[in-house]
Amino acid sequence: MKAHLGLAAGVGAGVGASPQRPDGRLKVTGEFAFSSDLWAEQMVWGATLRSPHPRARIVSVNLGPALAIAGVRAVLTHEDVPGRKRYGLEHADQPVLAFDEVRYQGEAIAIVAADHPETAARAAEAIEVVYEVLDPVTDPEAAVLADSPRVHAERPNLLRHVPIRRGAPDVSAPVVVSGVYDVGMQDQAFLGPESGLAVPADDGGVDLYVATQWLHVDRDQVAESLGLPPEKVRFTLAGVGGAFGGREDLSMQIHACLLALRTGRPVKMVYGREESFFGHVHRHPARLWYEHGADEDGRLVYVKARILLDGGAYASSSPAVAANAATLGIGPYDVPNVTMDAEVVYSNNPPCGAMRGFGAVQACFAYESQMDRLAEAVGLDPVEVRVRNALKVGDLMPTGQVVEGAAPVEQLLRLVQRRPAPGPADLLPGGTANTTRGEGVVRGVGYGIGIKNVGFSEGFDDYSTARVRLELVGGRPAVLVHTAAAEVGQGLVTVLAQIARTELAVAQVTIAPADTSVGSAGSSSASRQTYVTGGATKAACEAVRERLLARLGRPGLRLEDEQVVDDDGRPVASIADVLGGEAVEETVEWRHKPTHPLDPVTGQGDAHVQYAFAAHRATVDVDVELGLVRVVEIATAQDVGKAVNPRAVEGQIQGGTAQGLGLALLEEIQVVDGRVRNPSFTDYLLPTIMDMPPMALDILELADPDAPYGLRGVGEPPTISSTPAVVAAIRAATGAALTRVPVRPEHITGTA
Repeated sequence: MKAHLGLAAGVGAGVGASPQRPDGRLKVTGEFAFSSDLWAEQMVWGATLRSPHPRARIVSVNLGPALAIAGVRAVLTHEDVPGRKRYGLEHADQPVLAFDEVRYQGEAIAIVAADHPETAARAAEAIEVVYEVLDPVTDPEAAVLADSPRVHAERPNLLRHVPIRRGAPDVSAPVVVSGVYDVGMQDQAFLGPESGLAVPADDGGVDLYVATQWLHVDRDQVAESLGLPPEKVRFTLAGVGGAFGGREDLSMQIHACLLALRTGRPVKMVYGREESFFGHVHRHPARLWYEHGADEDGRLVYVKARILLDGGAYASSSPAVAANAATLGIGPYDVPNVTMDAEVVYSNNPPCGAMRGFGAVQACFAYESQMDRLAEAVGLDPVEVRVRNALKVGDLMPTGQVVEGAAPVEQLLRLVQRRPAPGPADLLPGGTANTTRGEGVVRGVGYGIGIKNVGFSEGFDDYSTARVRLELVGGRPAVLVHTAAAEVGQGLVTVLAQIARTELAVAQVTIAPADTSVGSAGSSSASRQTYVTGGATKAACEAVRERLLARLGRPGLRLEDEQVVDDDGRPVASIADVLGGEAVEETVEWRHKPTHPLDPVTGQGDAHVQYAFAAHRATVDVDVELGLVRVVEIATAQDVGKAVNPRAVEGQIQGGTAQGLGLALLEEIQVVDGRVRNPSFTDYLLPTIMDMPPMALDILELADPDAPYGLRGVGEPPTISSTPAVVAAIRAATGAALTRVPVRPEHITGTA
């Protein structure tokens, strides 16, 4: 269950190169071991009983019918949780197993362990629960009213309100555009469902092999609910089949460990696709009210906005999502007067939390729609109105934070604008079915640009730990890098090896399995891992290099091609000879520059460590009679500071754009009266290879002086600006207002 990833490559395959991923071939051929593939001797299977109701009191639970089934080894409820009965990332408000009331459809009530997965599932279904069904709170606007029923009796439905106040509150402008926008609930739609294997240990603790994004926070929450010290709860990262924020919260972790400790057997839990839809958080649906005031030349005078996010039944990371929506909710524009209120509320809808873009996605759709309206109102090209208001280095964000490093807003827009226009499309709207034969097809072009913070914000102690060991293996120098950073498909293991090769000039680098035996690396989210774990790995390598060179006792030495050389590049000794039989190892805890909390009244403060920008131009063909859309091409430009791995950067941009296209046209969890209507990939529509157009990429490398190698987080910006660009292109083709995503045919044809 532990496998080192050896990365044999030339010393030159360091920062700036694109070496082959060590897991690439295995994943393509189906040989890679994901968490759902784990197996152990005497293993039994876990299953979960979930509520069919979005809101109900639990009157009684009868476990007898389940316990009577042959092969069932344990059936547990909240009464069997020995430690803390609630957990949560920011507020411990979510029950391990529901014990008084269920607050969303799919909430876990009981868990079962049995000798066979079908037996476990049948036993879970046999548990008899009597409910007193209650009217769910499903309208977030109604939820904030004083007379609304409380989702949690002990706290108000308003989970967090983030105000931003800058400049004059009552300023006026000669040109005013306003709009109300809606964003549907998007799913992360990772291919590997929640899964893991819990193994009871001889010391009374438990080892969990699991697909997650944040090993240490998972471990700490699980330990508290098990009533065990953290050192007796050990986590190892198993193969992760995608994440995109959906694995930041716990799913089956506590449940599997409880069953393993009760049965004394290894317990494997694997969700099916439908259960996965209920087992993780989603992107917050939102309603956004915006008013932009500008002068006759299109220069912004003020922005007033309110953003309402539906957080669902439990808090998850909703407070931080609200802060991102508020602080980034004006966009990459210089606006002297800002009144912004972002709110997130509890409801009896599915819980929402982290997803790629984290609050900035919803806001970008609204503010970019507004910029197009402003362009029309003042008679400007959509790019020109954006350029006139573009942030520059030294400008102030609405929070009062100074924009530092690089802010190539105008440059990115000009790059996508100047790309050659695509020719005729290979496929018309409707695709290979020939639904459209060319009649009623109109082409449109639209633009979007977005801004995203990188790393954790508001004074969070955001750090990572790396342990680096330089030793001889088979007579040659080799490096072992050990961190707790989760490889979730983004290619981090490749990047860490590149950094080690660059700093220590050694070809053979091995990435140890990520686990909790080394210090925390934080979450694989917020586009932060290459920044912070890359920074920690770089710092640990530098410390190893310093100790190694100190053995020679002379200044002016460096490492090159597994040699120690002097200032003139002349070899002094081989690294192998300097090492001899004595390895060099260093562990470093590394932090980026500090951030600070927002003022609770004005929203002022240096809340973010780094800003990233991306622009998109979308070209679409639309059948205006049938409401069908074909995205013909997407051009995109992004500043990445430094492309540590250029091929991986391109992949991140392409993948993020695909998710943005999905939100624009296809993806939405349909929730009616608190019930999910489409918990499957049959009915939850995803972009396929047939939906993705050719992409033209421009990648800028404008170094951030405070970041390792000058790099800038890459993963989230493509998802943010691609959605409004696609919708803007449809507007340009049809003239329809299109104030909601995903765009449906009836929105285009006017039959909604």
